[in-house]
Amino acid sequence: MITESEFRRVVVYIKRTTGIDLGEKRILVNGRLENYLLRNGYHSYDEYMAKVEHDPAGREARNLVNALTTNHTFFMREFEHLEFMRKVVLPKLKTKEAARKDLRIWSAASSTGEEPYTIAMVLKDFFGVEHSQWDTKVLATDISTKVLEHASKGVYLREQIEPLPETWRRRFFKKKNEMEYQVAPELKNEVIFRKFNLMDPFPFRRPFHVVFLRNVMIYFDEETKRQLLRKIYEYLEPEGYLFVGTTESIDRKATDFKYVEPSIYQK
Repeated sequence: MITESEFRRVVVYIKRTTGIDLGEKRILVNGRLENYLLRNGYHSYDEYMAKVEHDPAGREARNLVNALTTNHTFFMREFEHLEFMRKVVLPKLKTKEAARKDLRIWSAASSTGEEPYTIAMVLKDFFGVEHSQWDTKVLATDISTKVLEHASKGVYLREQIEPLPETWRRRFFKKKNEMEYQVAPELKNEVIFRKFNLMDPFPFRRPFHVVFLRNVMIYFDEETKRQLLRKIYEYLEPEGYLFVGTTESIDRKATDFKYVEPSIYQK
């Protein structure tokens, strides 16, 4: 079992490097790391953390982040956001960007890929036969190399794709075997997966029209949230939209975002 001092060491490292606050998550930390340490011959958490801190860009540091970042997601999650995007956001953007035909959408905590692939399906469905004239590729980033590898492969269990409309299942997924379905190239080519730490400086050359930052800020303290929201605000187009998790909210006194409806904000 992890000691208090070992737990604090892990918490401080994760907070410093990812912004995630695990200060109240001792059971989670121990549960996710204990077996890993045993399997890999570590005698203590301090021994493991010494290895991590000695090489912050190394394999053990990556494995630590992979283990402790929460990646629960599913297709069609928080469906009301997708409906709002289809009915409100995309018609506005189609008019606004009619000349450039360039939409920039960022799934900023993409996990195993369900969110960005769903967004890409909404875009394909909305633009229909005109889609080939538009650049609507979705940027999908996550801090975890493990989930990005899963997302890039685009293989999902039959029950995972069950919530999708039947027309989407038939069009965008190919049966691999009795259990698994593969994302079709037509959809896969619409999503760009990249490793990115939200605490790092943003490297983007142009602002986004829409940012999905859902169910990630619950792991940040208030100051980290404020800093992140300021950066996202700067990298949004005028009148651009931010979607956060339906259980999350933004302190509007601390940011310039305008409230649209629960969990939806606008620059």
